[in-house]
Amino acid sequence: MLNTYLAASTAPSVEQPTQLQPYGLPTYVTASDAIADFRGDDQIYVLYPRKIERAARTFVSGFPGEVMYAVKANPHPSLLKILWDEGVRDFDVASIREIELVRDLLPAAKLFLMHPIKSRATIARAYELGVRDFSFDHADEVQKILDSTEDATDLSLHLRLALPKGDAVMPLSGKFGADYDTAVSLLISARAVAAKLGICFHVGSQCLAINNYDRAIAFARRVVDAAGVKVDSIDVGGGFPVAYPEMPIPPMSDYFDAIGQSVKAHGFDAIAVYGEPGRALCAEGGSTLTRVELRKGSDLYLNDGTYGSLFDAGQFGWKFPVKLLRNRPPAPCANTIGFRFFGPTCDSSDTMIGPFHLPADTCEGDWIEVGHLGAYGQALATQFNGFHSQHTVILLDD
Repeated sequence: MLNTYLAASTAPSVEQPTQLQPYGLPTYVTASDAIADFRGDDQIYVLYPRKIERAARTFVSGFPGEVMYAVKANPHPSLLKILWDEGVRDFDVASIREIELVRDLLPAAKLFLMHPIKSRATIARAYELGVRDFSFDHADEVQKILDSTEDATDLSLHLRLALPKGDAVMPLSGKFGADYDTAVSLLISARAVAAKLGICFHVGSQCLAINNYDRAIAFARRVVDAAGVKVDSIDVGGGFPVAYPEMPIPPMSDYFDAIGQSVKAHGFDAIAVYGEPGRALCAEGGSTLTRVELRKGSDLYLNDGTYGSLFDAGQFGWKFPVKLLRNRPPAPCANTIGFRFFGPTCDSSDTMIGPFHLPADTCEGDWIEVGHLGAYGQALATQFNGFHSQHTVILLDD
C-alpha cells in the first residue's frame, strides 16, 4: 500500500530527504542518498516498506489461517503500521512494553500473550488492556493467569507443547513446552477453566525442513486425542525462514501447502489455525548502513557490531548479504575478497568471522549495507560502550 502514500517517485536531492515521509521517517530513494544526507556518527538503520509489504501480502493471502506477527522480531512502530496496512491483525506480544506499544499504536489489533512464562504484573496489565489469549506450559502458570485476572471466565488458553529437537537452524526445544504426559494432563485441567482452549508449539527459528510442521501437528493430534477434550485452535508457531547467503530455502508457498494439508489430515481444519511469522515478515525489509573506521589487511573495523544489529553475525556466525557503498571516486574495484568484521566496542568478542565478500579495495570511509537485518538486528541492539543508533530511514529503492 505504499503507493497510496507516495506520488510518482522521483529521486530526491542528496542534500535533503524527500518531503514525502510515509510512516513518519526520513525517506530517500537509495542508501547512497541517505548516507550523503547523514550528519551523525552512528550506523543508520533502514526499512524497505515495499519488501515488508510483499512479505505481508504473501502471508495474508497464502497462509492457511490467521497471521500473528511476532513483535519481538522487530517492534519498530513504522514496521508495525506497514504490517497493519497490509492486513495483519494479530500480534504476538511478550511483555508489558510490547503490549502497550501495539495497543497504543494499533488499538484495534488482537494481542496474544504467547510467552509461556509471565509475571503476574504482565498478566494483569495485559488483561486490563484487552488481552484474552495466554499461553502456558505448567499448571502453576495457569493458576497465575487465573489469580491475576481474578478468575476471569473469558480466557483463551494455549498449551505450549515441547517438541523433539528438529532441523531448524536455531532449535527452540530446550526452554519452553510441556512433554507428552504433562500436556495431556494440562489440557484436561485447563479445559475446565478456559472459555477457549488451544494448542501451540514452535518448530524452531529458521526452519529449513518443511516436514517438521507435519511432525509437530501429528504430535499435537496425539496429545489432544489422549486428553479427550475439545480444542478450539492450533497455533503452528513461527520458524518460517529467509534466504540468507549459503542458506537457500524452499518457496514459502510450499510451507503453506504442507501446513494446510497437515492440518486437514490430522483433523484440525474445523478449528482456528494461527501462525506466528516474525523473521519472514521483516528480515528482508530491513538493513544496516555501517561505516568502515579502519582496515587491517582483511579485517574491517566498523561502527556497528555484535552489540548492535550484527548480534547473529557474531554469536552464531551467520553470513548476511553485504554491499559496498562509496560516494566518492574511484569506483570500487571489481574483484572481491572475504573480510572479517570487528565492531566498535572495546570487547574482543565483538567479532564477526564471516567471511563477508566485498571489493578488495574497501577502505576507511566506505559504507557497507548489511542486508536482512530487519529481523533480530535492530531489535537486539544494545547501548553498550555508548555505541548505538536512533536513526532509522525509509528507502524506496527496491
